[in-house]
Amino acid sequence: MNAKYPKTLLKVLTLAALALLPHWAGAAEAPAATPDSGDTAWMLTATVLVLFMTLPGLALFYSGLVQRKNSLSVLMHCFSIACVASVLWVTVLYSLSFAPGNAWVGDLSRLGLRGIGMDNLSGDFPETVFVMFQMTFAIITPGLIVGAFVERMKFGAVMLFTMLWLVVVYAPVTHWVWGGGWLQQMGVIDLAGGIVVHATAGTSALILAIMVGPRVGFPKALHPPHHPGTVMVGAAMLWVGWFGFNAGSQLAANGAAGMTMLVTHISAAVGSLTWMVIEWKTKGKPGLVGIVTGMVAGLATITPASGNVGPLGAVIIGAAAGAVCFFMCGIVKERFRIDDSLDVFAVHGVGGILGTVLVAFLGTELFCGQGVGDMLGQLKVQLIALGAVVAWSAVATILIGVICKVVTGLRASDEDMQVGLDMAEHGESAYHLE
Repeated sequence: MNAKYPKTLLKVLTLAALALLPHWAGAAEAPAATPDSGDTAWMLTATVLVLFMTLPGLALFYSGLVQRKNSLSVLMHCFSIACVASVLWVTVLYSLSFAPGNAWVGDLSRLGLRGIGMDNLSGDFPETVFVMFQMTFAIITPGLIVGAFVERMKFGAVMLFTMLWLVVVYAPVTHWVWGGGWLQQMGVIDLAGGIVVHATAGTSALILAIMVGPRVGFPKALHPPHHPGTVMVGAAMLWVGWFGFNAGSQLAANGAAGMTMLVTHISAAVGSLTWMVIEWKTKGKPGLVGIVTGMVAGLATITPASGNVGPLGAVIIGAAAGAVCFFMCGIVKERFRIDDSLDVFAVHGVGGILGTVLVAFLGTELFCGQGVGDMLGQLKVQLIALGAVVAWSAVATILIGVICKVVTGLRASDEDMQVGLDMAEHGESAYHLE
């Protein structure tokens, strides 16, 4: 064989390899991650639904429950809180809640959403959608607290309290439970906010109601809701929006989201009927405001457990919510003499706590649930989480309330309350009657 042939063949093979190298290199690279269109569409929808819960759902629900002369002020509170929470969320709260950090709080690597663009994913949908979805939770949580101090708290104090509370209470607790913090590491179950939303808001509402003081004439001179029809409309919006709240927290359009939506609806319906029956028996007539309040109780109570219980568990939770929250409303106002005006603690706080405890039992196979194997072990984790979060919320609220009292003052004057906060605080009236 000619000695040149091996050299020539080697040269040809070398050139061919060099020519194919870019193709081989490209084939070795992992394909760029792309968002799942179905999950993305669902999370966009869920985000809209949760925002709908506050604007206009919660705003109308609370506004209809107060006196006519204070109805506009409640709308102003909910709308302003939505704006303040949104700005704080993108500047600092998202980073404190979901950036890596440590077991207690996230670091500052995501200040101003630094490093988050259109191509960043959270799971298999854009991180921008996750940011917005979680923002809606940060909006409604301080919005819930409004119900405890309506008709008597200064608007400036509401704004200052909201800003400090979101930084000191909401962001750390969110990190503990959902952001990789110490409670998540312990295995706490809280799909959509029984701890993060309802326990924090309910506890802080009770403390703040005590610090602001009762309405003039409480408990004898209680004023009935000025527009029960508006209450029902707002409550219906909450019911619909809650599907995004709970089923959206599965972060995917899948069977788990479907089951979560189903049990959420069942609990709301059973809670409504339970409250109505008890009110009918104790007061002689079933009321519209009562049945929709039972609905809210059923929804708040199923929230932490909605990812782990089945339909049977949802029926039990709804019945427990309607009964326990109904009687807690009377206990808080009549026995403890605390003017939690719109029953934030009795409905949201007690409901969230109750659901957080019940999931340890109803999430087991015995009750056709899933995800809970060690009932007693899970119960221990749930109780530790509740104890820590309730204590943190209470102490922080006291400190924030003291700061607000010094800086802005907490309570409106008797003259302003007599005129109504609509005119006294905002110079407007919700109704112009001839």
